[in-house]
Amino acid sequence: MKKTLLSTAFVFAASLVNAAEPDAGMVDFVNSTARAWFQTDEAQAAIKASNAEHASVSEEKLIQLDREWRDQVGQSDQPLIASIMDSSFSDTLRAHAEASQGVISEIIVMDNRGMNVALSSVTSDFWQGDEAKYLETYPRGADAMHAGDIELDESSQTYQVQVSFTVTDSATGNAIGCVTIGLNAEAF
Repeated sequence: MKKTLLSTAFVFAASLVNAAEPDAGMVDFVNSTARAWFQTDEAQAAIKASNAEHASVSEEKLIQLDREWRDQVGQSDQPLIASIMDSSFSDTLRAHAEASQGVISEIIVMDNRGMNVALSSVTSDFWQGDEAKYLETYPRGADAMHAGDIELDESSQTYQVQVSFTVTDSATGNAIGCVTIGLNAEAF
């Protein structure tokens, strides 16, 4: 019996690991459920404020902020992390993730430079601008979407996929930032 259960678990895990792309249902879920969350006044204001705040940040300063963030992860004193995590918009994202009953594992909102705007949970770094979640969305325009591979998330021991998309200004339709929604692949 144990051998059968173990074999079944390995077959399931292997099918997830070998999947090149996430199930279309994951992309549909993000499009039908999450996209609207980022057209709200709260989301639009937070992204635009971050864009304005970071417009003149030098690459050197950006790298310094990313280093500070990484150094603060897991520490008791986290002023930079707290400046993002303690926002009302991050509270809203946490509420969306909790309401999904385990389907959404994380939500990352980035500005037009790839810097964190709001988060449902702490990320390992502050600047996402060198990662596919940013590079395959915001720089590619208003309709861009990127779905990563299904991967094992070490912290939760679940298979997850990140689906990212460009966020547009609700008034002009211009790209203003991007979002990554982490999904529990096993829920699909």
